[in-house]
Order: sequence, then C-alpha cells, then structure tokens
Amino acid sequence: MSQIEETIPDRLAAAAEAARAWFAHEHDSDFKLTGIVDPEESLEADAETGARELQLILCGIQEGRDVCLRERFRVRPIEAEGGFEVTHVADTSPEIGSPAPLLDPPAGVRAGWLDGTLQKHAFVVLVFYRGFW
Repeated sequence: MSQIEETIPDRLAAAAEAARAWFAHEHDSDFKLTGIVDPEESLEADAETGARELQLILCGIQEGRDVCLRERFRVRPIEAEGGFEVTHVADTSPEIGSPAPLLDPPAGVRAGWLDGTLQKHAFVVLVFYRGFW
C-alpha cells in the first residue's frame, strides 16, 4: 500500500514546488502542496536524464470547490536554467489500494469554512463516506 507523507524530503522540495507551481498555473488556481506519495521511490532519479516521478497531494480551489487531488508528475532538472521541466502524467487507471480515500483535509486548508457556514445556518451536517470528506 502507498505511503503518504505530509513533509516533503529536502532533496525533493524544489522539484515538488516546481510541479505545484506548474499545476497551479495550468489550472489558474492557487494549489498548495500538502503531501507526497511514496517519497522514498521518488528519490530515485533516472540515471540518464535525472528525471524523477513525483506523486503529490495538492489542495486548492477548483471550479469553486475546495479539493485535494493526487497528481503524478515527471520532473526533469534543466541545468542550464536552474529550473525544472514538468510533465503531468495522466493516471488512467486507479491502483488498488490507492491512497485517495485516505486523504484527510490538511490542517488549515478549510480553516474558515466551517465557522463561516455556521454563521449563515443554525446547524451544519458533515457527512463522511468511506473515507471521503
């Protein structure tokens, strides 16, 4: 089963931030990097190109809703520019044991939502279904 870590290893921090920035720009939204899936596997880079695959947990607002997404990226360092080439890897089939149902909202992502909603209504019903929130 996949392991989700909230802390990005220092060796992957710059590549993960480049992928987050690319994704946020592509979706015209401010996504936050809230976790990484199997960071030990991501530490291994391709010997020829230096590229590595990252599975990141990104949270932000998409189409007016708070969402947390698990996205895959191939990130290759560009030595001449000191940056990264980022490619989104389409995940066509969910793997068995995918951590998607295990994604709890990270601290602070929905910090003001419940307070704001309670001011508008007498009560709020929160429904948790099979690990989804």
